[in-house]
Amino acid sequence: MKFLSLKFSRATAGLALALLMAQPACAGLAANQPDLAFGAYQRGLYQTAFQEAMKRIDADKHDAAAMTLVAALLEQGAGAAQNTAEAMRWYTLAASEGDKNAQFALGLAYLTGKGEEKNAATAAVLFQKAAAQNHAGAWFNLGVIALEGNGVASDFKQAAVDFRHAADLGFADAAYSLGLLYREGRGVDKDPKQAAFWLLRAAQGDSLAAQVEYGIMLFNGEGIAVDEPGGAKWLLRAANRDNPVAQNRLSRLLFAGRGLKQDRVEAAKWNILATTAGLNDPWLDGESNKLTPEERVKVQKALRVYLGK
Repeated sequence: MKFLSLKFSRATAGLALALLMAQPACAGLAANQPDLAFGAYQRGLYQTAFQEAMKRIDADKHDAAAMTLVAALLEQGAGAAQNTAEAMRWYTLAASEGDKNAQFALGLAYLTGKGEEKNAATAAVLFQKAAAQNHAGAWFNLGVIALEGNGVASDFKQAAVDFRHAADLGFADAAYSLGLLYREGRGVDKDPKQAAFWLLRAAQGDSLAAQVEYGIMLFNGEGIAVDEPGGAKWLLRAANRDNPVAQNRLSRLLFAGRGLKQDRVEAAKWNILATTAGLNDPWLDGESNKLTPEERVKVQKALRVYLGK
């Protein structure tokens, strides 16, 4: 069941708004003054959030948090017409005022080439400024940049340092990436126990990939005591989030009765879902072909229930 590959992905622009809005945009407000802009954003009142943020900027031309909120709303087209160029202008203004969320968002734009001309060196500078203010996403992306090498050899040791900073700040994808480095022995000494520790942290932080990897490690006893039922629970959790690898492995466990009570109907259901997603498994197909007509009817019913949830 071992299938781990050393693969990393950035905190992408799709994640940017969530990272930006993780903290209230209250900088510059009096301690007893309500943050109407961020409060409206939290309630999904994006147009109101945009208007209140603009009022704050009119009152204080250095209100970087309000600038960042305006930029994020413009970038996403929430509460105002989508305007990437204008969003970048506001991010740039807020970043120059020292706002870490704006520095991060602008760094993403330069890293991905979405909104600004792609420039990894400029992105790294912006991420470093945000990271100095404990921005988890910035630390994580610095780690990814170190892995990519920017035209030179990958720096796994630096990546491990950066991922550790982000993981300590609660960034699940960083904990997952650090776990992979410990498992492969890149940038750090190979250590299955540390790999299991960080993958668990990531899984608990809702990283789907980590839930799959940790479930398999737990099942196989890699860096941690064997716990087949525990591993099966993590795989079931990931399978229910439509991960085809988890669905495939769970199907095998259910056909074999390992970690879970044998259930040929559920096993066949998960195999069909994994196959539909492009993960073919001849052994599972062979087991599924042994089902009785009555079991096949139950499989179709189970699929309808799952797909209709």
